[in-house]
Amino acid sequence: MPTQKKQIHREKMATLSIPLSLQHSSPKRHRFSVPELHSPFRISCSASWDSPELKASSSQLKELKNVAFGILAVCAVTAASPVIAASQRLPPLSTEPNRCERAFVGNTIGQANGVYDKPIDLRFCDYTNEKSNLKGKSLAAALMSDAKFDGADMSEVVMSKAYAVGASFKGVDFTNAVLDRVNFGKANLQGAVFKNTVLSGSTFDQAQLEDAVFEDTIIGYIDLQKICTNASINADGRAELGCR
Repeated sequence: MPTQKKQIHREKMATLSIPLSLQHSSPKRHRFSVPELHSPFRISCSASWDSPELKASSSQLKELKNVAFGILAVCAVTAASPVIAASQRLPPLSTEPNRCERAFVGNTIGQANGVYDKPIDLRFCDYTNEKSNLKGKSLAAALMSDAKFDGADMSEVVMSKAYAVGASFKGVDFTNAVLDRVNFGKANLQGAVFKNTVLSGSTFDQAQLEDAVFEDTIIGYIDLQKICTNASINADGRAELGCR
């Protein structure tokens, strides 16, 4: 029995709404230009399911969507990491009473990514020979420049994305600590102990690393190449790191 083929004509409507709200706090903060968009920004396309026009429209829609999501992602990262996003332009020194004591409490929000509800400002604070109140604390994204931690026990501390430029950590015990993406530029780390310490992504430009211990340090290959260029590391430290 012959069958009669019926051509089914399908139409689908796709609608994409992308609300965008862009605020620039500084003219140097972003280096790309974005055309002015009004919220909500709505794109509608309608075509036959099997038509070539739909395939072309779908490709253009995906391209536009990827661009928009990329812009949103950049804005989200910028807002989440103010110290990094501002090219290390630091906020004014906190006037909060007892701000230095906040290191004994630490923070608990977004430890791995340095996201916080309120920044921990430890600049110019003195924690010399502090043996108990810093151990195991989370100091993610803390502002530590020009602070003194000489002789302190900072084992198991979490300092992801901390800004420690010019700080002093002479003889500090960083055993089992997480120090990823920390800026130790021009810091004094003489005799510091980095035993089983995570140093991935951290920078040590012009840092003093004489007699520092790097036993079982966890560090990426590219970061290893960078730290090995520091001439202050002695022969034992270079051997522990595996510098060539």
